[in-house]
Amino acid sequence: MGRAEVRKAQQQRGARRAPSGRAQGTNGSGSTGKRTGIRRFFTWKKILGTFFGLALLGMGALVALYFWVEEPDPNKQALQQSNVYKYSDGTIMASKGKVNREILAIDKIPMDVQEAFIAIENKSFRSDQGVDFKGLARGLWNTATGRGKAGGSTITQQYVKNYYLTQDQTASRKLKELVISLKVDQRMKKPEILAGYLNTSYFGRGAYGIQAAAQAYYGVDAGQLTLEQGAYLATLVQAPSQYDWSTASEDTKKRIMIRYEATFVNMVENGKLDEAKRKTLKLTEPIPPQPPMGMDGQKGYLVQAAEAELNAQGVERKLIDAGGWTFTLNIDAKKQEALEKAVQDELESKLDRKDTKGKPQDQSVQAGATSVDPKTGAIVAMYGGTSLKDHWSSNALRKDYQPGSTFKPIVLASALENGAETQDGKPITPMALYDGTSKRAVTGSDIPFAPQNQEDRNFGTPMMTVQEATNFSVNSVYAQMIVDVKPRNVKKTALALGMKDREGWPEDKPAMSLGTMSANTVEMAGVYATFDNHGKKVTPTIIKKAEHKDREVVPAQPIGSQAISRKTADTVTKVLTGVVNDDGASGNKVRSSSYEAAGKTGTTENNVSGWFSGFTPELVTVVAIFGEEPVTAKQVTLTGTAGLGRLGGSSFPASIWKAYTLAVLKGNAGKFQLSEAEMGVLQTPSRSASPTPSPSPSSSAPTASSSPTQSPTTSPSPTATKTTPTSPAPTTPTPSPTATKTGGPKPPDPPLVPER
Repeated sequence: MGRAEVRKAQQQRGARRAPSGRAQGTNGSGSTGKRTGIRRFFTWKKILGTFFGLALLGMGALVALYFWVEEPDPNKQALQQSNVYKYSDGTIMASKGKVNREILAIDKIPMDVQEAFIAIENKSFRSDQGVDFKGLARGLWNTATGRGKAGGSTITQQYVKNYYLTQDQTASRKLKELVISLKVDQRMKKPEILAGYLNTSYFGRGAYGIQAAAQAYYGVDAGQLTLEQGAYLATLVQAPSQYDWSTASEDTKKRIMIRYEATFVNMVENGKLDEAKRKTLKLTEPIPPQPPMGMDGQKGYLVQAAEAELNAQGVERKLIDAGGWTFTLNIDAKKQEALEKAVQDELESKLDRKDTKGKPQDQSVQAGATSVDPKTGAIVAMYGGTSLKDHWSSNALRKDYQPGSTFKPIVLASALENGAETQDGKPITPMALYDGTSKRAVTGSDIPFAPQNQEDRNFGTPMMTVQEATNFSVNSVYAQMIVDVKPRNVKKTALALGMKDREGWPEDKPAMSLGTMSANTVEMAGVYATFDNHGKKVTPTIIKKAEHKDREVVPAQPIGSQAISRKTADTVTKVLTGVVNDDGASGNKVRSSSYEAAGKTGTTENNVSGWFSGFTPELVTVVAIFGEEPVTAKQVTLTGTAGLGRLGGSSFPASIWKAYTLAVLKGNAGKFQLSEAEMGVLQTPSRSASPTPSPSPSSSAPTASSSPTQSPTTSPSPTATKTTPTSPAPTTPTPSPTATKTGGPKPPDPPLVPER
């Protein structure tokens, strides 16, 4: 090294060593110079002092912020949820609400899915204090310098942002997020924080929270997610719109896979995944995006029914509308489909709803139906109308129409249950005799009543059995029977069977026998299910369970105690098999060799509604049609619908019932077990009969031992006549039963709908 170079190096070292606050160096002439003013100001001591002072000041500010910033109320968006509705097998039927979210408890989310989110989003989540200060500083710097969104947030911070704050990328929001996160970490346990994060994160496809995401991307509940599926959702949450595999570009898919694989690598590092298993894991591609689940078709009506039932069980409407409920319905998807098809094939396909002028009745027809499992009380299918956009309220639930003659079996049940007697003092049984003359005035009532039979026909020779009167729905017989039983006793029985005591119930009036109170298909399905269930009360329910994060509602036991005795129920059921099996009876259109059935038709005054309530041992279904003027909702006649004449329960309702029942039973029907049915002994009239008897073939009268298995095998044959009888002859005729191949009588020229 030359002398000049050595000298230069010494001068440089001397300049760096500055003893006693002075530096050695050279000016242009080689003399020693003094420090400038700037150098005197920036000493190491002053710099360090300033740094620590600012740090202390910052810490003081943070402490002040900690005590000054309060945890705010959750933002409205974070609390909004949808209600989710499922079929009985757990498959999703519909969702309803402004926000597609369903909040889950952490124990409903698989542990390995939880660990996947922790691994990729916040590896130190289990041990940190809720804040990543390095990440926060980096985020603040990015925001301040305009380099994009803030990054480095912990799971706790993301939960706080979603639950309490907004998505605004501002320094003030970041500071609030920091302070609230510290407080939340002190107050809440880690599993609670993780649950909050998973329930409030947005995953794309309109899905808020992991439950909605699991359904949107894999069509399953969150509890059914595999590790591979959960890892994809954990990957997705960083950039939901970009990372949707179904729409991502090839370059984006590469980025997705990098983050996806990193999730498993981090899980291995966290000790939550075995390395050997990691190598076997493959991406489970999500399903294509699905259209939003709406309230189309019958879904809206099923939702209405479920919410109405939950409300009736004490849950306020505002709590239901707030969302967050998961309804699992008793609706069987296949039976529901079969019922909808039956209505379409047997009714809607025969109507011309477009011809508003030429076929006004076709525009007025509304159909409703309820199908119930009598052993469990579960409503397995329901039809409410064509759609909510056409008819807002469900026809299955409407209670502004009368059930008509479907009420008559209740009158019979009350007679049997109360041991009632005829005016002659003889017990009322299926073999008891009554006068079937049309417009016959009832006796024994303070209220005059002389109802007309269908088409003003007279039945009897002149007397007929209760079995026959039920088969042909003879009004005059049941009007007298309700007087014999006493209307108040019949009403008591009806309420015990499940009907509702609404305003307008005809208290203590014989007209009650014709079903002049109001009812809906659910109530009548409950009544007939109770007959089917041997008298044990059945309260139909559409809800299997309703779950909310704060509570769970399980319906009250649908099967109750004995509403009527088994003997009464079995006897009524046996009588109703005659309505189906008798060749000329009102319900014979539903007869089939594929099942054993019982039922009753019903038609109301002015033909404004028609009903068929029927059942097999496995299934009870009530179908009704209503005449409703589309604009005013006024009750109008069904006569003329589909170009036909007067319509009743034996028309479209019976056809729908049969098509549906055949479809769902598929030949797997059982037999009624009516061991306690008691049909009684055919009586001999003990008083003058009206009208004058007409000749009929004679045969031996049945005894108790020869009572039928379906309907009376030998029973009096009613004679229908258009003439008004003269004064009765003072004779005591013995009815002459006529046996038919199907076990029931057939009157001459039966009317299209032989009932009211």
